[in-house]
Amino acid sequence: MVIHDAGLEALPLPTKRVIEVVGFIDETDVDPLLYARPYWVGAHGPGAQKPYALLVEALARSGRLAVCKVALRSRERLAVLRPRNGILVLHTLHWPEEVRDPGDLSSPAPTTARELDLAELLMTEMTGVDVTELHDDYAQALNLLVDTLAAGRTATPPLEPQPPVDLRAALEQSVRDAQRARNSGQD
Repeated sequence: MVIHDAGLEALPLPTKRVIEVVGFIDETDVDPLLYARPYWVGAHGPGAQKPYALLVEALARSGRLAVCKVALRSRERLAVLRPRNGILVLHTLHWPEEVRDPGDLSSPAPTTARELDLAELLMTEMTGVDVTELHDDYAQALNLLVDTLAAGRTATPPLEPQPPVDLRAALEQSVRDAQRARNSGQD
C-alpha cells in the first residue's frame, strides 16, 4: 500500500498546522535527556500577533514552559515552548519511552575526599568557558579532507590518539600551577 501526500493531509491531527499547548510546567520538570532540537517560532498572520506576544511575556514572567504537541516532518512530536529575547523557541522533546534505560554504567572505582577536593578545585579554576569561542574540530577536519581530495591531493594520515591522562596527576599538577600563579601575583 502506498500513502500519498493527499492521504497524509487528511490525517485528523489537530497539531498538523498549529502548536497545541497542553499545559504549563516549571523548566526543572523537563529531564534534559528529553531535549531534541530547537526551532524559532513566529506568529503567523496579523490575528496571531497579540496571542503570541501574550504567550511570550506570560512565559517569561512566570518562568514556566508551555508543553505542546506539534506535527513536524510527518510525525507528531512532544515539545516545549520557552521565551528567548522576546521570541518563542520550540524545543522538540523525545517521547519518554524513546529514551533508553542505560542500565548501570556507574563506575565501581572508589574516590577519596582528597581526590574530590582536587576535582572541585580544578572545576573552580576552569570556570568561565565561553562556548561561543569553541568550534567543531571534526567538521573542520572533514572539510579540510574534502577540499584536499577535491584538489586531487593525498590526505595526510591521522594523528595517533593520545594516551589517557592520569586524572589524579593532572588534578594535582593543575592545583600546583594555580597556586604558583596565585603566589607569584602576590609578590
